[in-house]
Amino acid sequence: MESESIGHTSQESRYAFQDLKTYADTEWLADNKKRYRQVFDEAEVGYVYAELSLINKAYDSEDWDATVELKCFKADKRSKEICHLILQRKFSSTSPVVYIREGWGNKKVGLFWKSGAYLWEAWVDGQKVGSRYFYVQSAGQRPVDIPDDYLELVSVKLYEASVEDQLEEERTYLRALDHAETRYIYLELELANLVPDASWHLELITRFFNESRELKGQVTRLMKISPEQSAIRLSVGWGSATKGSWREGTYTAELIFMDRLVATVHIPFGLENEAGFPLVWLPGQKEARILGKQQPNEEGLAEVLSRLDQLVGLEQVKRNVRDHALYMEFLRLREQRGFTELDPVHMHAVFKGNPGTGKTTVAAMMGAIYFQLGLLSKGHVHSVDRADLVGEYIGQTAPKVRQALDHARGGVLLIDEAYALARTNDDAKDFGREVIEILVKEMSDGPGDLAVIAAGYPAEMEHFIGSNPGLRSRFKMVLEFQDYQPEELNQIAVLAARHMEVVPDEEAYRLLGQLIVRAYRDRDRSFGNARFVYDLMERSKIQLGLRIMRSDHHLDLPRETLSAILPEDVLLATQTTSRSTVRLPVDDELLAEALHELDDLIGLTRIKKEIHDLVLLIKYDLTRMVTRKEPFSMHTIFIGNPGTGKTTIARILAKVYKALGLLDRGHVIETDRAGLVAGFVGQTAIKTSERIDEAKGGVLFIDEAYSLTQPGSGRAGDFGDEVIQTLLKRMEDHRGQFFVFVAGYPDNMDLFLKANPGLKSRFDKTLVFEDFNEEELMAIANSILKQQGFILSPEGAATLSDWIRQIYQQRDRFFGNARTIRQMLEELVKSHRTKLAKSHATGVISSPATISEDLIHEVRNRSADATWSRSGIGFRS
Repeated sequence: MESESIGHTSQESRYAFQDLKTYADTEWLADNKKRYRQVFDEAEVGYVYAELSLINKAYDSEDWDATVELKCFKADKRSKEICHLILQRKFSSTSPVVYIREGWGNKKVGLFWKSGAYLWEAWVDGQKVGSRYFYVQSAGQRPVDIPDDYLELVSVKLYEASVEDQLEEERTYLRALDHAETRYIYLELELANLVPDASWHLELITRFFNESRELKGQVTRLMKISPEQSAIRLSVGWGSATKGSWREGTYTAELIFMDRLVATVHIPFGLENEAGFPLVWLPGQKEARILGKQQPNEEGLAEVLSRLDQLVGLEQVKRNVRDHALYMEFLRLREQRGFTELDPVHMHAVFKGNPGTGKTTVAAMMGAIYFQLGLLSKGHVHSVDRADLVGEYIGQTAPKVRQALDHARGGVLLIDEAYALARTNDDAKDFGREVIEILVKEMSDGPGDLAVIAAGYPAEMEHFIGSNPGLRSRFKMVLEFQDYQPEELNQIAVLAARHMEVVPDEEAYRLLGQLIVRAYRDRDRSFGNARFVYDLMERSKIQLGLRIMRSDHHLDLPRETLSAILPEDVLLATQTTSRSTVRLPVDDELLAEALHELDDLIGLTRIKKEIHDLVLLIKYDLTRMVTRKEPFSMHTIFIGNPGTGKTTIARILAKVYKALGLLDRGHVIETDRAGLVAGFVGQTAIKTSERIDEAKGGVLFIDEAYSLTQPGSGRAGDFGDEVIQTLLKRMEDHRGQFFVFVAGYPDNMDLFLKANPGLKSRFDKTLVFEDFNEEELMAIANSILKQQGFILSPEGAATLSDWIRQIYQQRDRFFGNARTIRQMLEELVKSHRTKLAKSHATGVISSPATISEDLIHEVRNRSADATWSRSGIGFRS
């Protein structure tokens, strides 16, 4: 009866067969595992081990004994017995699973086992419980190099599907997946058979890991390869039939053959699917690269190079790009013949040249060339400048750079005016160097599938390359784009007319040619080259349109008349070339975004009203098409104590002015005295001019501007006045091309404006920033905490409000307003996280998002102690 079997379990019911596995390496792994496999090379194996695992059904009940037999046979027609091992084993009741491991062979590798199929059998007390085939083979090499003597990984492609997989023609290949929508991920693999003279077994183990290197799943594919199979194709996948089993981050898949790593495949999961091919890291290589693309498309590459040849001018650039493409093909040929390149392919480049010399066009062609050569998975161009990469506060720059790198991955990251990232060493307001450090690391040991092209003025780009020791070694290719000659600019004019579908008559072309020569002779480094020609042709087209629409019978005019540019159109276009009368259209979407950002700010009621009124006034002028002999000038004085929002409003105003068409770019160059004043005579004007050049099309924001005047200091060698003189001249000479915002304390700014008679008259507007009141400071505190994912308990909110009230009532003229609140909360959040870490270590987990009253008291008291315990000057009593 069932009750009688307790304590007297029959031998058959004491265990259940779990598995019989084979391996050759005795290394102990986690969870009592071995490096299991079924395929071995006769030149690299000494012993082949069998591991029998049994489920102990007498677990936690009684110990028991058994006779275990492990038999090995040559699995051919004769079925020759290789060994018969008889083992007496005692199994403990404390082990839920019991393992029996024994092997056979010779400690000298390559001596005992010969090619063929073999079989291990396991017997327990005379009963056969399991069997396992394994295979010994030879690649014909001694010593053998695994996996290189057997196979070469040719192609890796990634796709998503259901558990049934997909037909090859239905697959969409991806470089990144949507974590929320993915079910199963599959790797489509192609391998070259390097053992063409014999049959052999491919046992490919694929292990999928998450970003924390935790094993997600494992798939083993065992297949026999025949001599006629020159290419081996297979798919392996892992996942779930339902969505939601994957998380954001970079997963990896490791391909293993005979205990050796063949490759590691990078599988990024994000918010959407991205077409392309995954990055694959091969052992011994410095960088991951793409193996998923087909062989170079000779027709596609020839087409790209043909388009390159059709560009006007740029003969040296075109020659260098062609030579570079040819060398890339040479390296691919070497790779196909078995050569190994120690250094990675150099795709990063520096483009030196003035505006309009074709840098962006050539960058796009470089991306297309790299795509056709299989070096990039997409070949697109993602263009950025300093404003897209540099953050507003500490900690914001790195995320912006990583976002730009992610968008450019698979193609070209084109950094326009890259020199703006490398300001002079003594500029205290600069985060550009952090961008450079991240770029250097990306180009050194990043995941690859990316070409970085940095572009800008020749002299400034030399300074950029020299600003970091790692840049020059990463940018191996430097292309210099010379200004176009007048005859080349005339050719570009013909192309521009064709592009715009207009036809200047002979006299109009002659007049255009004269204007081009005159502009070329008068050019400076800001000369627009091809950009100037396209702009001139576009303005001529506008005059053509105005002339046509003012005629009485414009609806009846023939097609030829609608495209014919006359000399009078060109002449009228030249009368509108002064920058003061050129107006960009209003960007309503950007304007709404900027004003929404303004309205979301806490407090600043008067500032908000003034900006809204200013917007209405400018829009009124623009809609009435008011003729202005002078361009808009919006130089502004910002007066207020620290932390009152001056820098934030400056950025919003720049965006507003860009939206209204008053500024081309709307970026903000932030600096202070250290970023403008140099240490020697004559250098300050140069340094200031460089900052102004960077700010063209945007805003030059000078914080603590009063420090330039140094009233009453009498300090010898002070060059602050040279900054002001340079600034005043450039504000007048380049009126409307950039705006200057100066900021500082109320009293100090009054002295600053009085220090030079011309200063006050140059500034068109003054914004006065008042201190935040108690309620606004509390609202700012709540906003900062919310952004960081924290909330206050009801008692904590009351305590923090009381603390803020105390600070506010004790404030002086140096009170930091929102800056002080941010510093308070940084200390508070730091203490809260420390408390969480301690409670996690002790196993007592408090609410992670809620900041308590007690903690606020603790930080407040600590802050007060630090304030009153500061050492003073003098003697101790």
